Amino acid sequence: MKCPFCGCHDTQVVDSRVSDDGASIRRRRRCAGCDKRFTTFETADVRMPQVVKASGQRSEFDEQKLRTSFLRALHKRPVPTTLVDEAIDRVSHRLLQLGEREVSSRQIGEMVMAELARLDKVAYVRFASVYRSFQDIAEFSDAIKEIEKKAE
Repeated sequence: MKCPFCGCHDTQVVDSRVSDDGASIRRRRRCAGCDKRFTTFETADVRMPQVVKASGQRSEFDEQKLRTSFLRALHKRPVPTTLVDEAIDRVSHRLLQLGEREVSSRQIGEMVMAELARLDKVAYVRFASVYRSFQDIAEFSDAIKEIEKKAE
């Protein structure tokens, strides 16, 4: 670690402590060159994968877009916000666990559908109708049969 006062690269850690929330480590350091002390914070740098859309266009993962998808499907449905938040966290966590630099929007959509199937059957059919671009009633019927099979 480079000293912010003199630029010397020879610094020593004097004290390390985990932050209250456990998300970072606070380190007190002493410079061997100028003997001054300074504090650094160490945190994990976790990056969500890029989203590759059907058109091939790439964009940053946006948790707000994910939340909007859930909320539109669950509009006027009796699902507590805490359960929605947990579902969003599960999808985000699964994306991180993939360990991939890129993920298709189709994969994310399938994860959302799986979570909606657990939360609310009507919301699942709503999301599936838009996500899969249903063209006729037969496709709605197929989606309903699919969700009924999962419920058994």
